[in-house]
Amino acid sequence: MAESKTVSNTENLEKYRKLDQKGAVLAEYIWIDGSNGVRTKTKTLKKAPKSVDELSEWNFDGSSTGQASSENSDVYIRPVAMYPDPFRGGENILVLTETWDPDGSPNKSNYRHDAARQMEANASHHVWFGLEQEYTLLDELDWPYGWPKGGFPGPQGPYYCGVGTGKVYCRDIVEAHYKACIYAGLNISGINAEVMPAQWEFQIGPCEGIELGDHLWMARFLLHRVAEEFGAKISFSPKPVPGPWNGAGLHANFSSEEMRNPGGMKHIEAAMKKLEPRHMDHMKVYGEGNLERMTGEHETASADTFSWGIADRGTSVRIPRQCAKDGMGYFEDRRPASNADPYQITGILMETIYGGLPEEDFGKSDEKK
Repeated sequence: MAESKTVSNTENLEKYRKLDQKGAVLAEYIWIDGSNGVRTKTKTLKKAPKSVDELSEWNFDGSSTGQASSENSDVYIRPVAMYPDPFRGGENILVLTETWDPDGSPNKSNYRHDAARQMEANASHHVWFGLEQEYTLLDELDWPYGWPKGGFPGPQGPYYCGVGTGKVYCRDIVEAHYKACIYAGLNISGINAEVMPAQWEFQIGPCEGIELGDHLWMARFLLHRVAEEFGAKISFSPKPVPGPWNGAGLHANFSSEEMRNPGGMKHIEAAMKKLEPRHMDHMKVYGEGNLERMTGEHETASADTFSWGIADRGTSVRIPRQCAKDGMGYFEDRRPASNADPYQITGILMETIYGGLPEEDFGKSDEKK
């Protein structure tokens, strides 16, 4: 990789990483902010927790993250999952949290809560999800890594799943991220170089229920964190470069127990009939800037209309040919943009296919002091 002034000096840090922590455990609390990004802060624990239930609630200044006003700035973070920390190692942990307001209601950026309700209400269907996260690696000038400064590489063709200099860029970051995800216990099922040079994809799943969104957000955090050490930036823009270049998506794979069993094709086709009338509802939560990507070109469908087909990457929803042949399996929703929230994607799929839930009444609880 090219030299960058923003690269972390990891070699110097290594000698400090080896210092004895004298029984202390570092817990990195991670939350989703008001602009669809991730934020973190670290807490020192006296001992390693055996479960996430042993971890305490914490808070942060929501006025600095787009999640609260300065007059009422406290936002609370509640631990929901924990993972081994691939950066600090040892007994140190990463802690995924949900954001909550002082009145006891979910923060406006907390999409996990409603998605978890959907998963719990429909747990009998044993829905498996898989998400295909595409992203683009940028240099310090916000230009795709490896591209000529102010210019463009050769046309698309040799880059998808490519091997060799000039065909792939930043494989070191991709491999480091892959290993970090595995160390953390995330269900990452694979990686590959994408159609546009400097664009890559990793896949999370299959996961059942809310775990898919949890693992996808943790994988995004790890990707940003790994890229820090290489001086690269991660872009989840659905159309990072205008013109004849592929955009970036977050294709969602959906399979219920009924769909996976013999005769499952009729359940997949029934889902298509439910998805079609709610097409625009889905598009509203499938990521910002998605219209620039979903033009009907470069392996996308038109954003205006719903379509589905077998082995057709130009449709809204694709049913793999093998699934059609077997008469069971799953479907792939190709509409979500790369920057979409996985909780919103999986939540609305569950809502459309199995029905909505009544709104919760959080009452007028006293604010925390």
